[in-house]
Amino acid sequence: MTHAREYSAGGVVTKGGKVLLIRMKKLSGEKVWTFPKGHLDPGETPRRAALREVTEEAGLECRIKETMALVRYSFTRKGRPVKKRVRWYWMEPLRKVPATTPDEIFGMKWLGYGGAKRLLEYPADLRLLAAMRRRRILA
Repeated sequence: MTHAREYSAGGVVTKGGKVLLIRMKKLSGEKVWTFPKGHLDPGETPRRAALREVTEEAGLECRIKETMALVRYSFTRKGRPVKKRVRWYWMEPLRKVPATTPDEIFGMKWLGYGGAKRLLEYPADLRLLAAMRRRRILA
């Protein structure tokens, strides 16, 4: 069986030693705390997609400080294997704007390292968080 391939991009947004987490629904319907991310639109670069997704989901226009990581993982959707690649960027917020997908988001929090570590579940998210801590970006 061939794998479907998906490409997404997202932002690890920090401000004052804290990181932004959003709460959204997983495929299973359960809610999970994570970083804002989403699929690339046709012809869209990962940088543009990451900035757009953070704006849509969190209501924040941001500036990319640097490229962080390319994360690869696999999962199954409706019995079909999916190979996913997500390009992550470290961002800082510039201004608040209206979120355009508020129905997809069930909460938002700015947290220090300890609080974020307690809420994040995905291994890739925890690795991104640890990288920010090592660089002394998070309190």
